[in-house]
Amino acid sequence: MEAQNETELAEFIILGFKNLQEVHLFLFGGFLIIYLFTVLWNTFIVTLVMWDQRLRTPMYFFLGNLSILDVCYTTTTIPQMLDLLLTERSSISYVGCVLQLYFFFSFVGVECLILAVMAFDRYVAICNPLRYTLIVKRNVCLQLATACWTGGFLNSAIHTVYVFRLPFCGDNHLDAFYCDIPPLLKLSCGDITLNQMLLLYIGVLVAWTPFFCILLSYAYILSTVLKIRSSEGRQKAFSTCSSHLTVVILYYGSCIFTYLRPVPTQSSVNTKLIPLMYSIMTPLLNPIIYTLRNKDVKKAWKSMMGKT
Repeated sequence: MEAQNETELAEFIILGFKNLQEVHLFLFGGFLIIYLFTVLWNTFIVTLVMWDQRLRTPMYFFLGNLSILDVCYTTTTIPQMLDLLLTERSSISYVGCVLQLYFFFSFVGVECLILAVMAFDRYVAICNPLRYTLIVKRNVCLQLATACWTGGFLNSAIHTVYVFRLPFCGDNHLDAFYCDIPPLLKLSCGDITLNQMLLLYIGVLVAWTPFFCILLSYAYILSTVLKIRSSEGRQKAFSTCSSHLTVVILYYGSCIFTYLRPVPTQSSVNTKLIPLMYSIMTPLLNPIIYTLRNKDVKKAWKSMMGKT
């Protein structure tokens, strides 16, 4: 595209709700309930982890990090979506889009890495229980968490800079529910080859490598659990890992579909809805999955409420 056709955009038009005017109030109510429940329940988990001494373990330290991430996730997208639904505006400023993409994609990367660290924690706890306290020490947990947050924000900075260096030639209609990389790449009239390569190569470090490390950890965990003679011991080990594995499958499945594939030339319902799985539904489901049958969390809750 020739340089004279390039346009400096002041805003983007969000098209995610364009054909849903008749159910705007219904969607507003649904997203508001999801947001409030996600924020309150994840804040509750963080409060419990900080308050109860029995939850001062590496597993709950990383679960607390995950809960903070889930609050951040939903706060970068849902309030803006609620505003669009309530006011029936459909625009987001250029600067607002830059900031939303940067923070949202930062949390995407951090969560990928945190989930891998949590798998490592479960691997050591089950496969090397006698050395667990020597390997997964407090300072190690802090270093791992810091590395995850730093890596996620650095990853997002690279992608955000290269996305918004692309030229946009007048079309500012973003076929998505919020600012994200694939729909923005579709709007560009420049060469997006480098951006797709960055998604692929950096994705290997931030998504694929952690994902395969998780699979490898669970392969060792499964092998170890099958050697446990007592059915009660096997059940306890499986229950410890099943929650995390469920979250991994939901989260990585939707992320890989969204980012680690060629940018589609045409949008489909799946293209727009699947990102909602990891940006809205996963933060909603995480606290339920992790705490529904968790005896430690139940005891901490009863203790905090003065029932013990």
